[in-house]
Amino acid sequence: MNTTVKKTCIVCPMGCHLEAEVSDNGEILSVSGNTCKRGDAYIRTELTDPRRTLTSTVRLCGAGAERYLPVKTTGGISKARLMEAMKALGEITVTAPVTRGDVIVKNFLGEGADLVAGKTVDAG
Repeated sequence: MNTTVKKTCIVCPMGCHLEAEVSDNGEILSVSGNTCKRGDAYIRTELTDPRRTLTSTVRLCGAGAERYLPVKTTGGISKARLMEAMKALGEITVTAPVTRGDVIVKNFLGEGADLVAGKTVDAG
């Protein structure tokens, strides 16, 4: 018996209401409701390997009164590994100066996305 999965696409502001027909063994048989290819790709990824861009902070030293640096991943990491990722962030300390976009950790958790600085902070 096939199952119909409904999701709202979050790739763009259109918010398409997607439906995917999924077989009992998890194979995606069809996708409908998308107005572009990105919606099709979104629901397929969401059903097989959901990924999220992680935004958070890491400790910062050498920047005067500022104690934390905003960071984000340059792409999605596995949703199942988000708690592991947050724990890893707790182990990171960055020393100022740092420029927005600087790579803090290349290939963060081996997920293919870099962890980058979200803000420029001068040494203080």
